[in-house]
Amino acid sequence: MARAWQHPFLNVFRHFRVDEWKRSAKQGDVAVVTDKTLKGAVYRIRGSVSAANYIQLPKSSTQSLGLTGRYLYVLFRPLPSKHFVIHLDVSSKDNQVIRVSFSNLFKEFKSTATWLQFPLVLEARTPQRDLVGLAPSGARWTCLQLDLQDVLLVYLNRCYGHLKSIRLCASLLVRNLYTSDLCFEPAISGAQWAKLPVTPMPREMAFPVPKGESWHDRYIHVRFPSESLKVPSKPIEKSCSPPEAVLLGPGPQPLPCLVASSKPVRFSVSPVVQTPSPTASGRAPLAPRPFPEVSLSQERSDASNADGPGFHSLEPWAQVEASDVHTAAAGTHVLTHESAEVPVARTGSCEGFLPDPVLRLKGVIGFGGHGTRQALWTPDGAAVVYPCHAVIVVLLVDTGEQRFFLGHTDKVSALALDGSSSLLASAQARAPSVMRLWDFQTGRCLCLFRSPMHVVCSLSFSDSGALLCGVGKDHHGRTMVVAWGTGQVGLGGEVVVLAKAHTDFDVQAFRVTFFDETRMASCGQGSVRLWRLRGGALRSCPVDLGEHHALQFTDLAFKQARDGCPEPSAAMLLVCSRSGHILEIDCQRMVVRHARRLLPTRTPGGPHPQKQTFSSGPGIAISSLSVSPAMCAVGSEDGFLRLWPLDFSSVLLEAEHEGPVSSVCVSPDGLRVLSATSSGHLGFLDTLSRVYHMLARSHTAPVLALAMEQRRGQLATVSQDRTVRIWDLATLQQLYDFTSSEEAPCAVTFHPTRPTFFCGFSSGAVRSFSLEAAEVLVEHTCHRGAVTSLTATPDGRLLFSSCSQGSLAQYSCADPQWHVLRVAADMVCPDAPASPSALAVSRDGRLLAFVGPSRCTVTVMGSASLDELLRVDIGTLDLASSRLDSAMAVCFGPAALGHLLVSTSSNRVVVLDAVSGRIIRELPGVHPEPCPSLTLSEDARFLLIAAGRTIKVWDYATQASPGPQVYIGHSEPVQAVAFSPDQQQVLSAGDAVFLWDVLAATESDQSFPGAPPACKTGLGAGPLEDAASRASELPRQQVPKPSQASPPRLGVCARPPEGGDGARDTRNSGAPRTTYLASCKAFTPARVSCSPHSAKGTCLPPASGGWLRLKAVVGYSGNGRANMVWRPDTGFFAYTCGRLVVVEDLHSGAQQHWSGHSAEISTLALSHSAQVLASASGRSSTTAHCQIRVWDVSGGLCQHLIFPHSTTVLALAFSPDDRLLVTLGDHDGRTLALWGTATYDLVSSTRLPEPVHGVAFNPWDAGELTCVGQGTVTFWLLQLRGADISLQVRREPVPEAVGAGELTSLCYGAPPLLYCGTSSGQVCVWDTRAGRCFLSWEADDGGIGLLLFSGSRLVSGSSTGRLCLWAVGAVSELRCKGSGARSSSVFMEHELVLDGAVVSASFDDSVDMGVVGTTAGTLWFVSWAEGTSTRLISGHRSKVNEVVFSPGESHCATCSEDGSVRVWALASMELVIQFQVLNQSCLCLAWSPPCCGRPEQQRLAAGYGDGSLRIFSISRTAMELKMHPHPVALTSVAFSTDGQTVLSGDKDGLVAVSHPRTGTTFRVLSDHQGAPISTICVTCKECEDLGVEGTDLWLAASGDQRVSVWASDWLRNRCELVDWLSFPMPATTETQGHLPPSLAAFCPWDGALLMYVGPGVYKEVIIYNLCQKQVVEKIPLPFFAMSLSLSPGTHLLAVGFAECMLRLVDCAMGTAQDFAGHDNAVHLCRFTPSARLLFTAARNEILVWEVPGR
Repeated sequence: MARAWQHPFLNVFRHFRVDEWKRSAKQGDVAVVTDKTLKGAVYRIRGSVSAANYIQLPKSSTQSLGLTGRYLYVLFRPLPSKHFVIHLDVSSKDNQVIRVSFSNLFKEFKSTATWLQFPLVLEARTPQRDLVGLAPSGARWTCLQLDLQDVLLVYLNRCYGHLKSIRLCASLLVRNLYTSDLCFEPAISGAQWAKLPVTPMPREMAFPVPKGESWHDRYIHVRFPSESLKVPSKPIEKSCSPPEAVLLGPGPQPLPCLVASSKPVRFSVSPVVQTPSPTASGRAPLAPRPFPEVSLSQERSDASNADGPGFHSLEPWAQVEASDVHTAAAGTHVLTHESAEVPVARTGSCEGFLPDPVLRLKGVIGFGGHGTRQALWTPDGAAVVYPCHAVIVVLLVDTGEQRFFLGHTDKVSALALDGSSSLLASAQARAPSVMRLWDFQTGRCLCLFRSPMHVVCSLSFSDSGALLCGVGKDHHGRTMVVAWGTGQVGLGGEVVVLAKAHTDFDVQAFRVTFFDETRMASCGQGSVRLWRLRGGALRSCPVDLGEHHALQFTDLAFKQARDGCPEPSAAMLLVCSRSGHILEIDCQRMVVRHARRLLPTRTPGGPHPQKQTFSSGPGIAISSLSVSPAMCAVGSEDGFLRLWPLDFSSVLLEAEHEGPVSSVCVSPDGLRVLSATSSGHLGFLDTLSRVYHMLARSHTAPVLALAMEQRRGQLATVSQDRTVRIWDLATLQQLYDFTSSEEAPCAVTFHPTRPTFFCGFSSGAVRSFSLEAAEVLVEHTCHRGAVTSLTATPDGRLLFSSCSQGSLAQYSCADPQWHVLRVAADMVCPDAPASPSALAVSRDGRLLAFVGPSRCTVTVMGSASLDELLRVDIGTLDLASSRLDSAMAVCFGPAALGHLLVSTSSNRVVVLDAVSGRIIRELPGVHPEPCPSLTLSEDARFLLIAAGRTIKVWDYATQASPGPQVYIGHSEPVQAVAFSPDQQQVLSAGDAVFLWDVLAATESDQSFPGAPPACKTGLGAGPLEDAASRASELPRQQVPKPSQASPPRLGVCARPPEGGDGARDTRNSGAPRTTYLASCKAFTPARVSCSPHSAKGTCLPPASGGWLRLKAVVGYSGNGRANMVWRPDTGFFAYTCGRLVVVEDLHSGAQQHWSGHSAEISTLALSHSAQVLASASGRSSTTAHCQIRVWDVSGGLCQHLIFPHSTTVLALAFSPDDRLLVTLGDHDGRTLALWGTATYDLVSSTRLPEPVHGVAFNPWDAGELTCVGQGTVTFWLLQLRGADISLQVRREPVPEAVGAGELTSLCYGAPPLLYCGTSSGQVCVWDTRAGRCFLSWEADDGGIGLLLFSGSRLVSGSSTGRLCLWAVGAVSELRCKGSGARSSSVFMEHELVLDGAVVSASFDDSVDMGVVGTTAGTLWFVSWAEGTSTRLISGHRSKVNEVVFSPGESHCATCSEDGSVRVWALASMELVIQFQVLNQSCLCLAWSPPCCGRPEQQRLAAGYGDGSLRIFSISRTAMELKMHPHPVALTSVAFSTDGQTVLSGDKDGLVAVSHPRTGTTFRVLSDHQGAPISTICVTCKECEDLGVEGTDLWLAASGDQRVSVWASDWLRNRCELVDWLSFPMPATTETQGHLPPSLAAFCPWDGALLMYVGPGVYKEVIIYNLCQKQVVEKIPLPFFAMSLSLSPGTHLLAVGFAECMLRLVDCAMGTAQDFAGHDNAVHLCRFTPSARLLFTAARNEILVWEVPGR
């Protein structure tokens, strides 16, 4: 809730004084003009480039607006025929900044973890696919209302914190911006609307409306997000189609798509604009009526429909009423069974079909809906009561049996149960809120009444049930408290309002006390109040909170005195807050008795390393608490349920959940603690057995599709929450949980015979998953649009999929490695809505039916051959209709019938003959809205239809159908319905999944209607197997460790369990599991396993015995080419660093490392299916040929190793069908080779006559590829002759008009175009059919090394670092002009200059964003819309010379020859600070020790090649001091142990001693003069036997193999030589072209020892004892050492060699292990102070290794 100064609304422009431009900024053409419509001053922002003309608040990106209002109101008008962009930077509660952008420039919805892009279009009503474009000429002033809370919650599952910044970009007019927690209705103002349940727009914010005119005729209102608005199929009134604003979002979820109509809403009680149905456009809307007194015997005569029988568009309260009364008009009646079974309605004649009802609700899969705070124990502790959207569920915890309270038509927002289990109170969410009182024992609704509150947030019963209190909001948004008398309801009386009160204080929790029914307590933001009901009035008084008055209180509970005294003076009130405080309040004195703050504790072993953090700050963010006589249960946003004693001295027990805990409740006996999470999980903790039992799991968004499997009795569901879940139908428990981060699952189906299911995704991918092996089997990406439907033949031989782009794919599933048989384009209707019934296969598997190729046609094909057998024009079926009908869904009847059922947009179900296409029968008026799903039972008795929020069942066997039975319960539209394979149950999916029992008796002699007498059949399927047999079939031995779908992890902090192994209850042995899907980055488990991650191929010994594990790679190989790949649709991101392929998660930064190459990797190529990655490296000293490794993307394993060329591979490319791989050798090898990807055998190879720079396959023709090189373009045609492939070559010279130079890059454009780049900066365009160049233009000053094409845009990257975006849509038309074409129609849209030559790039299909690599070793994320480039991967350009660590080991710093000093966060290896000195090399670095003052005074000392020494302040991020203690380059630097002195050595052998604060050098030691100082090491003097005085012991080693050891006390200016060591050196000691350095270091585990390595006679480590003055040990080495580091915590010694190898020596055990991973000399290795990590560097690449505990 917003702070007080922001309530009720905030004028943003006025508050930040935009007109003064002190706290805001403007750029470009921004001016104040007068608008005639508004008759006032507005800001005009215009310009050709939106990113260069804008208004920004606040002025600096480092500042924040801090606006906490939930709604943002933008009053603006787009400039005609122009684009505009609105950027919002929104901060979540976990301090993650997300950019939310709205623009008519965007073509489609796009999202990342930190960016949401919504297309916003204002124009006349058109089909949705035509909405994107420029603002219309008659654009109107618009009120854009954004619900920021819902935007973050729906699209990113984050909690809204505050609005950080706003940027309004050209071209638009803007009047003002406002924020508020209230939802205003802009079209309503004045006293005549005072009685409506809406909040009118304040006068200051309102648009002026002339007298006699309508607001909607002049302005537009856009509310986003809004689920109640849809894009209409056609205008309501064709004569005047008003403009609309449409937000387009991702398919198939409908949420981002809304329409704000300019039609008036005079009689709607909902503040959201409602669009009437086309069938009702001729009727006047229903007039508003007062809320009636409802009784079960009352009849409504005003519900008749002038258009005939059917459902009506009723107000929310009228819909509730209709479920409880009999309606005789129009032949419709709805009745509620007293047994609490589902309400069923019958339409049509009064005769219904038997049995009645035919369905009975058996089970519900789901929890929450409106929120997850409502979960209660029954007073006997045997059951749990909770809402599931519009259904209230009572779950018996011991048996799992469910019973239901049905009647609400919207999500239940509040629940309360009295102390005797007699009365249950519930309220529904939609305003005006309707409440119900139930007889809890019988499930009968005793009373239904309308609340005085607009929205009810919470309810609380008194213990006797005579008093019910509720808290909510009135229609003005003010907090309201109401007390009802409910004592007479059970005796036939009514609910009476006893008192009402308004308060300006926030109320988050409200409870009636247990000791006095007239007393209550509430808490909220900054307030705790005690209430009392007396004399028909509710009064409250505040509790004196003292210093805690600013806390945000979240929940409260009463604690009874230990002696059980019921007096008020003996009771205490406990209140919790988000800051972790728990206040104990004396209810009698109204003072705080005790204030405690709970801090998080760690279970033994520490928390899971991948555990998500749900809150920040030192305290526990408490969301709920519950008290028993012995303990207090606390739920917090960090995902923990903790049990504390009442004195809060220590944690008794804690359970970790997978999401923030939203509610806790202790059972009446105090032995069980119920907990609910915001992620939809409900369970309880048994305090005696310390076992957590999961009760319910739920999707957090609507379910889109479902599928069932008979043999195992399993159900699969896909949801808008980007998950695929597998459930056990017998227990309704979740078995598997597949989570998607980048792409949404859209369709699902099981394989009929194998334990496999198929899933289609929004990226167009179709994947098969093995339920036994818990892995992805195969993935196919033959679709370019979102998959809309999946279906398989009954025998499991064939699978079909369709996509939103209209393609139809056929797969062979005869074996587990299923493959694509055919892909046909433009078959399925592309603009048809996604539906589980979009495809249908006949029951015998011979026919396939679908809607397409247009919405008006249904096509029937042979399933095996895909030959078209029948095409029916649905638009001509109803000749009497004035509208063109269209098909919505199809389904086949039993094979013996030969029926094909089609639901249409005109609310009919048409039954066709599947062979001839003739109409057999028709069911008219099945529902006012189109039906997305329908199915027919196996015996053809019942037809099941998804009809809005209801399910309709028709008696299909009876020709003269009496009308359907209608079943309610869903609060959102039903998306899918299906019969179970045994026909005994029905499932419906929408907001939740409902399981219904079919009550009709099975008739073995049931005959099909209209079938020959011989064609008789029964249901034919036996009952489901029992749960035990099903559970035994699961491969439990393969179940991974519990992850996201597992019960919470328990940890005993204070009192560990005595005896036993802590095993869980056997009822949880079948706990769900999250499958690890590594085949694609976008589909990952919700929690990663904590098993060790070994870098395969890096450690020479077995992985199980490795001493090091590669953790991270810092850097990118900028000297490669095309050595980075990124697939936006799957999220797969990989690049090379030396010999390693690094696969990185762009969201979390987690890395995988694929090793095995013996030399540096030169290039990468990813297959079009994104299943295979090929990497190539050059020759090494041990191999005569270069290597190409073929990796399985899913597992990260090398599947094939080939040796194609004797020289470096310059380029790799897969053919469009992924059947071939082409490899291109460098300028020395000049070899072109083709490889078959089935076995990776060489298919063809040829020697090229000249050097070639690039090769590419034609994406439109797999039989054509092209090479470019010196002066020619070579076209290759591939001809298949049996198993051999022959190449036909055609060479075309480069025209002189292109200019001198070589062709350096190429890419294919729209057929038949080929774009080529030249070394002189030209881009030329070729006609591949004619083999001629017809167009060229100058694109850059340097050579074009990279070209990418998509759509109508071309990206070019050059050696100058320029990255350009070109609009080349007109090039295809210029092809006809031949050589006369001019380049004037090609223009550059954007340009960026990067830090080096562009060598690699990957962009999304629209070329809006991409990743670009440069020779500087940087990977950039490029956004053309923003015109920005952001560093993703940033390594040093040149050799890394030193790595040092902060005393607290939170950061590390590196220096390089590129002149930079970089400070990194050690945990994430993200760059934090960079100090850059131009034209200098930074050769050495030191971090000040911990004893040098306060932590904020930490400094870095850096030595440079010019002899300067610079001191940098970490806290101030600035250089403090620069001094020149040396005339030549510094080679080593170190701080004294107190940090007050700096020792530095140079290449001439001088050691200078300086003060880092004053910059003065007070001593110079010249003992090593003549040889460069290679090492200076300082330590505290620990050995007293050296015979000298001093506080520091330090050494200096020089290149002439001499080491001097000194004792010093710099405060007294004393320095004394302790020892002088000289080591012999042979004449030649160079290794691999490097001169080994002389390195020495003090031994950290023995202060008397010194270790030395250098170019001696032998390759060894020499250990010298300073006390004994002799060498005590020598450790042999395989090579001369290039680097040395000693572990402070263990007896480990790390040595790096020029042979690209690292050796780790255990000095205590005398053992060693070697590690390979670098592609160059390991010239640097450094242990961290804690010895947990080891940093190694080779040239400019840094590897970070984990050192497991030794």
